[in-house]
Amino acid sequence: MLQIDFSHADAPLAAENRSFRPVFAEKTQSVPALERGLSILECLSKSKCGLTLTQLAAQLELPKSSVHCLLLTFERHDYLYRDARSGRYRLGLRLCDLADAALSGCALRDQAMPYLNQLRDATQLTCHMAVLEQEEVVLIAKAEGLGSRVNTWLGKRMDIHCTALGKSLAAYLPADELETLVRRRGMLRHNDNTIASLKKLKEELERVRRLGYSIDDEEEEIGTRCIGVPVLHTEYHPVAAISLSGTTSQINDANVDPLIAELKIKAAAIAQVSKPNRNGNGAAGR
Repeated sequence: MLQIDFSHADAPLAAENRSFRPVFAEKTQSVPALERGLSILECLSKSKCGLTLTQLAAQLELPKSSVHCLLLTFERHDYLYRDARSGRYRLGLRLCDLADAALSGCALRDQAMPYLNQLRDATQLTCHMAVLEQEEVVLIAKAEGLGSRVNTWLGKRMDIHCTALGKSLAAYLPADELETLVRRRGMLRHNDNTIASLKKLKEELERVRRLGYSIDDEEEEIGTRCIGVPVLHTEYHPVAAISLSGTTSQINDANVDPLIAELKIKAAAIAQVSKPNRNGNGAAGR
C-alpha cells in the first residue's frame, strides 16, 4: 500500500447497486421493451467475463423468455455476441461504432488527446480521461501504455467511490448532489480496500480537494493503482479528470510524487486549451 494520508477502514453502506435505473414519471410514456434492452446492455457493460441468459434474467429480475428474445435481437444486429462454449453474452463490436460516433464530436477529447499521449509516452502508463455525465463517470479518452494494459474501454461507466477519476470529479459536487448520487448508485464493495461508507467517502473527497489529486489504491481491483487529477476551468468546476493507471509495482512510493506532478501539469494544460473563449465558445462542449 502507498504510504499516503488516505484512510480506507470503513463500514459498509447498505445501498444496492442496481443494474438499471428507476423509471421516472414523464408526460410521454417510455417503451418498456426498450428499457429492458438497455438494462441488458448496461448490465453486460459491468461484467468483465460476460453473463449467461440465466445470470442476466436473475440480475435484472426479468423472465428468461423476455431476456432471451432481446438477446437474440441484439445478437442478430451484432450489438452482442454469444460465446458458444460458455454460453456467455458479451458486448459486440457494433457498439464500438456507436461509441466512436458519439465521441467524434467531443471537442474536449480531441484537444486533450495530444497531452494524454505525451503523458503516456513519458510514463509508459495508461492514461485516461473521464467526465461526469448524468450522475455517471464516463470514460471518453484512453492512451494505452505499452507496459500497462488496463481493462477499460471508451464509454465505460465507472464508480465514483473507488476510482481515481470518480473521486477527482465527485470531490467538487455539492454535498446534497453527492448524497443523492450515492443513494441512487450505491457503493459496491469490490474488496477490503474499497470505501463503503458515505462518511469515509466525504473525508476522502475533502482530501482530494485539499491535495489536488486522488488515489485508487487497489480499491477497485487488487494489484492495480491509479492517480487522478481534475481538469479545472475554475477553482471548483472540473470539466473532466485525467488519470494514470498501472500495477502496484509501476506506481509506488518512489515515483508517485513525480507522477502526480506530471499529471497536474497536463491537467492544467488541458484546462487552458479547453476554456471557453470570450464569445462563450469552447472545447468543453461538443
